[in-house]
Amino acid sequence: MNTSTLAARNSDFYNAFWAKTYLTQPERFNTWPLIASLLPAAPQRLEIGPGLRPRLPIAGTHFVDISPPVIARLNARGGAARSGQITALPFGDASFDLVAAFDVIEHVEDDALTFAELARVLKPDGRLVFSVPLHPARWTRFDEYVGHARRYEPAALQALLARNGMVVEKSCVFGMQSNSPRLLDYAVRGLIKHHSIALRCYNWLFLPLGLLLQKRLKFAAGLMDLTDVDEVLLVCQR
Repeated sequence: MNTSTLAARNSDFYNAFWAKTYLTQPERFNTWPLIASLLPAAPQRLEIGPGLRPRLPIAGTHFVDISPPVIARLNARGGAARSGQITALPFGDASFDLVAAFDVIEHVEDDALTFAELARVLKPDGRLVFSVPLHPARWTRFDEYVGHARRYEPAALQALLARNGMVVEKSCVFGMQSNSPRLLDYAVRGLIKHHSIALRCYNWLFLPLGLLLQKRLKFAAGLMDLTDVDEVLLVCQR
């Protein structure tokens, strides 16, 4: 799929998705203890593609997103949100102490430019926190439906980080998505055939249930063994 087609699909999908859901506060997610520990050293913060599920505190944080409903609602809560793309961030060099991108990078065709931009806007010794799905062999219809460009081979991900001067400080298993291809296939069928009902079920049943059942993140120093990891969360220092 070419870059413009993938970007258009992502824009259409997420504009519709966020227009029909609500804002979840960052403190509700199991990422909050990590984020809270990083905030004292991060007065200048940026989160990319948060949707209405931001992980950084809204007030005082810069946000970049492709969806007008997201931008309007984050600004109404005290954020500094604007439209933009992760491959052309509208900020100067070395602008931020902390940059976050949860479940975003896998949606972008040009990941070489993406990581170059992330490194560019980070201050020296700044931190990048991001998550990505792993192992192309585990690709499912769900990946395609939600607009993923790829799943990462661990070695390729390591090479991208090294090329951009990123050192992995710690890592952990991440994600609320099922690992069952059959269940994900059923989810896609439901979204295609009964889109509105499926979204209501997700927003009002499965997401709240997932938040209740989420476990505390368990970090390993450096880069953990990713052989059996479906999605990873990394904390990197520039």
